[in-house]
Amino acid sequence: MRRRLAAGNWKMHGARADLAEIDALMAAHPHPTVDLLICPPATLLHAAVERAAQHPLQIGAQDCHAAPSGAHTGDISAPMLADAGASAVILGHSERRADHAETSEAVCAKASAAQAAGLTAIICLGENLEEREAQATLDVIAEQLSASVPDTGNANNTVIAYEPCWAIGTGLTARPEQIGEVHDFIRAQLAARFGAGIAEGIRLLYGGSVKPANAAGIFAVPNVDGALVGGASLRAADFSPIITALSDAP
Repeated sequence: MRRRLAAGNWKMHGARADLAEIDALMAAHPHPTVDLLICPPATLLHAAVERAAQHPLQIGAQDCHAAPSGAHTGDISAPMLADAGASAVILGHSERRADHAETSEAVCAKASAAQAAGLTAIICLGENLEEREAQATLDVIAEQLSASVPDTGNANNTVIAYEPCWAIGTGLTARPEQIGEVHDFIRAQLAARFGAGIAEGIRLLYGGSVKPANAAGIFAVPNVDGALVGGASLRAADFSPIITALSDAP
């Protein structure tokens, strides 16, 4: 059985005072039946780790460099993240692919570095609206999946997040049948590459305007093992009902 995962991506939001949301979240879920992860900005990473130390809550990062160290001003390596207490790192998010021109090959290099440092690589995939309307979604997902996931991927070090770009921050959410088609496809592609045993253990998350109002419907879709949540993860009052919906999912 794959243990479900609710992951929150705070993106470029948050100051130290906002870490109080961790306390509020854990007060609402002191003994969660699903895995919980918050990925704050790098400035809050270590403080968030200390804040969550007494709770069953993991802290992750939002990106890393592919090199373990070096002359890369402004970048942070995977070993540095691990040293700060992170357990996972989001890689290949559509905002990184678009705003920083990250290729799938670059994402793969980062994922390899993250895995080597003992971090779980949460690798994001997703098509844009033009690709969706051209019925090219599965072709795009196949290319990104093949090129972004290292050969070392397994259930212990890899999570795949399907995030259709047209649904991120727009208020639009993919329909259950659209989510199901892509998640089933990803699972089949993983099985063809890694074998059924490994593929069945890798968790598949959905991301893209996940809210309390639509969470239950999303989590009822087969092969959806949780969510990568953006804006709704910033406040415990919004994230908590999503966690509850995931805990209650069939």
